[in-house]
Amino acid sequence: MARTYADQLVDTLEAQGVKRIYGLVGDSLNPIVDAVRRSSIEWVHVHNEESAAFAAGAESLLTGELAVCAGSCGPGNTHLIQGLYDSHRNGAKVLALASHIPSRQIGGQFFQETHPEILFKEASGYCEMVNSADQGAVITHNAIQSTMAGNGVSVLVIPGDLASAEAENEQFTESVISAGNPITFPDPAEAAALTQAINEAEKVTFFVGAGARYARKEVLELAEKVKAPVGHALGGKMYIQYDNPFDVGMSGLLGYGAAHDAMNEADLLILLGTDFPYADFLPQGGPGDTKVAQVDINGAHIGRRTKVSYPVTGDVAATIANILPHVEEKTDRSFLDKMLKQHHKKLTQVIDAYTSNIEKMTPLHPEFVADVIDEEAAQDAVFTVDTGMCNVWGARYITPNGQREQIGSFRHGSMANALPHAIGAQFADRDRQVISFNGDGGLAMLLGELLTVKLHNLPVKTFVFNNSSLGMVKLEMLVEGMPEFETDHEQLNFADIAAGMGIKSIRVEKPKEVRKAVREALAYNGPVLVEFVTDPNALSIPPTLSIDQLLGFSKAAARTVFDGGVGHMVDMAASNLRNIPRP
Repeated sequence: MARTYADQLVDTLEAQGVKRIYGLVGDSLNPIVDAVRRSSIEWVHVHNEESAAFAAGAESLLTGELAVCAGSCGPGNTHLIQGLYDSHRNGAKVLALASHIPSRQIGGQFFQETHPEILFKEASGYCEMVNSADQGAVITHNAIQSTMAGNGVSVLVIPGDLASAEAENEQFTESVISAGNPITFPDPAEAAALTQAINEAEKVTFFVGAGARYARKEVLELAEKVKAPVGHALGGKMYIQYDNPFDVGMSGLLGYGAAHDAMNEADLLILLGTDFPYADFLPQGGPGDTKVAQVDINGAHIGRRTKVSYPVTGDVAATIANILPHVEEKTDRSFLDKMLKQHHKKLTQVIDAYTSNIEKMTPLHPEFVADVIDEEAAQDAVFTVDTGMCNVWGARYITPNGQREQIGSFRHGSMANALPHAIGAQFADRDRQVISFNGDGGLAMLLGELLTVKLHNLPVKTFVFNNSSLGMVKLEMLVEGMPEFETDHEQLNFADIAAGMGIKSIRVEKPKEVRKAVREALAYNGPVLVEFVTDPNALSIPPTLSIDQLLGFSKAAARTVFDGGVGHMVDMAASNLRNIPRP
């Protein structure tokens, strides 16, 4: 039998170390599926192609390697779009195989005809259609190289008949793919301007994002030298917040602590590896306002959120290493100490509301549930969090330690991401504890993926926060002064549904049952779903929310609304007070 382009494609993926492809088999995709059958690559059957793309994204984010998903022509690959948007915006190294109708029929309004090369353009860094087996070999290389170079998702659009065509060109399939991580050093003039700004400022604050993941040591060294409080965006939480003597919490819609105050009261705010989108929480560069510096490896990110006076294009670690010897050490730590005290006070003020008399509170406080899960989870657990209120619980209660990971749709903001992300994370390492925080709305949206978990016997621990409400939407309506509408729905028993699928399930309605259920689930060698019946009004109508704040979504209103329990972070805030000299 002649070697086909599908054979060549699958052989190329094998050579790149691809272990599995997530997708649904069918029609125009069948030649590729058949090639997979004859290879060492595992086909992971999911129940919606959207989940395939989410899962591939999570696998790549955890491993740093190429991950692959696939969909058949028309509706099949169209389902990939949400997961590909998410993977692309998260910077995952994902190759999507979007099979297409027969090439002869393209442009003739054929059955299931779409134009995937147009559809996926915005959700990818590289998207091309195979026009021949010869050309297909070339763009297969281009697609893999593009995503491995950090340009986001790549999409290959493959007409079914061309997948079955005889392979012609082997030259490009044998190319070695570059997957290195180059270091970008700052321009000397930009670095010098930033150094001078730091030296001239009396009060400096850092705001750290995911782009500083590998610069933790350098960030803390610079913070020590200039006595700067360090806040973080959600993307930077897992990498900078733990064991940080300068920590003042997180800013933004999910923020807590003194980060917002530290950012806006500083003379100089330095954004480090963050493309933080919520401009309302940043200084806006008015007269007498905080000056802003921004360090980012992608110069296109600089200045698109607020006025930046000191731009630096460069790797965060390399930039700090470059300027550190020239930065003058500050001796006055009064601003830092003030922010550390303020941070501790803000956390302490709110923690009692979710820890006092908790054994009597029903429906369950979701904050309490999240806190218990955090306490019982493994030190190297992977958490996947659904968009919505689960994002709040993840942001507030998952305690980072340098080993744990947290994955969510933090940039695309799609509902229903938690379970398919958990599927990809668990396939990446079956022996690692994977915990998903699911809202009832998100889980219902891709409920069929529980069947995927069962089919592949993945030991994912699915925790459902069931408040029978679209909690985040309700909150958005309330802070904008609108009466809530169509956010609540009839109570559903997800534990019964999971049990009907053959998955071990537990339903919890009483606080005293929470810890036992969590321990039982985490100890079980297989998939488990635990459903917690939680309070639908948690964080929705805080007692301090004023009528004036309801009239607009102001910074003060958002911070008041989201001022909730923050778990073990209060312990670290108390610990950091020891660094403040006593009079």
